[in-house]
Amino acid sequence: MIICNARIFTAADDIDIIECGYIETDGGKITAVGSMDDFSGSTEGSDIIDASGLTIYPAFVDAHCHIGVWENALGFEGDDSNEETDPSMPHLRAIDTINAADLCFSEAAHAGIGTVVTGVGSANPIGGNFLAMKTYGSTRIDKLVIKDPVSIKFALGENPKRTYNDRDETPITRMATAAIIREQLGKGRRYLEDMEEYERTKGTDDETTRPDYDIKCEALLPLLRREVKAHFHCHRQDDIFTAIRIAKEFSLDYVLIHATDGHLIADELKDERVQCVIGPLFADRSKPELAGQNICNGAKLHKKGIEFAICTDHPETPIQYLPVTAGVAVRGGLGRNEAIRAITIVPARICGIDDRVGSIEPGKDADLTAFRGEVFDITEAPEFVILGGKFID
Repeated sequence: MIICNARIFTAADDIDIIECGYIETDGGKITAVGSMDDFSGSTEGSDIIDASGLTIYPAFVDAHCHIGVWENALGFEGDDSNEETDPSMPHLRAIDTINAADLCFSEAAHAGIGTVVTGVGSANPIGGNFLAMKTYGSTRIDKLVIKDPVSIKFALGENPKRTYNDRDETPITRMATAAIIREQLGKGRRYLEDMEEYERTKGTDDETTRPDYDIKCEALLPLLRREVKAHFHCHRQDDIFTAIRIAKEFSLDYVLIHATDGHLIADELKDERVQCVIGPLFADRSKPELAGQNICNGAKLHKKGIEFAICTDHPETPIQYLPVTAGVAVRGGLGRNEAIRAITIVPARICGIDDRVGSIEPGKDADLTAFRGEVFDITEAPEFVILGGKFID
């Protein structure tokens, strides 16, 4: 397939926008991108799409949501977000909780959202993992996953406090939440050290005893080896700083999820060189720790050079409105191009899937969405969506 005569927002680092260009795809991959001035093929034929008047974007990427976990139109029966029976659950896997047949995946795909990073909720200090998956192609999740795990989810602040206070169990304070996280990370680090010592001495006269299997510690090994990131749910300033403090103590590669008060402490966050996923922006201040919520968050973080993505936190904001939430950030002062990058290449890079998605470049998945009007306008829908090199009907 060849799409020609399109305005192309590549989201690539070297060339951001091609005013009149072409995209060639084959076998679900992008094979060529360039200016029409350099196009040497024919613009006629059944596999040629004339995109005159359209702007082509990379299919959007939502870096933090719960699609398929809080299921569409269901209550408890379809809510598999939080195992509220133990505050430390690093071994829970998103792949075992996501219903890939959920209607919301189809709504996401038709809205031009090709990839989502989804997983457990924030009731537990350590909740489980997140994975990255496509929104199209199958109802069998094993065929949709592109990275598992992406992260281990940690939660600070109000949500664990409220969950366990209602049950009169630990943690009911912020300090207990942090202590539970530290305890489990400490056990995981000791487990890793013992495993490494066992592997080092195995078969020698000094062979040590292999540690007893511990599923929670096993789940933390990729995190402690910095193979996956820690995603810290944190809204308020003090919770953000607790996340940074714990991440430093255990040398974790980490991302601040929500970072609602980020605009109030942007100078400090700049010094820490953090990555953030902000949002939902199209939502109310529904609880005390959201008192500092402001649509200027993205603009102020960008001004300080802080890398961030924009998310829906679906179902907090329905996932099909991801580009609209990016428009809210533009209303708050963020540049238009920066807002598009915050729902394409930046979330892909933060989540370690930018080798597959997030920009229009040769070798990447042929996930594309075309708009005739303003991509941020709530009244606009994609002219067409191509995911995996196929049109979404």
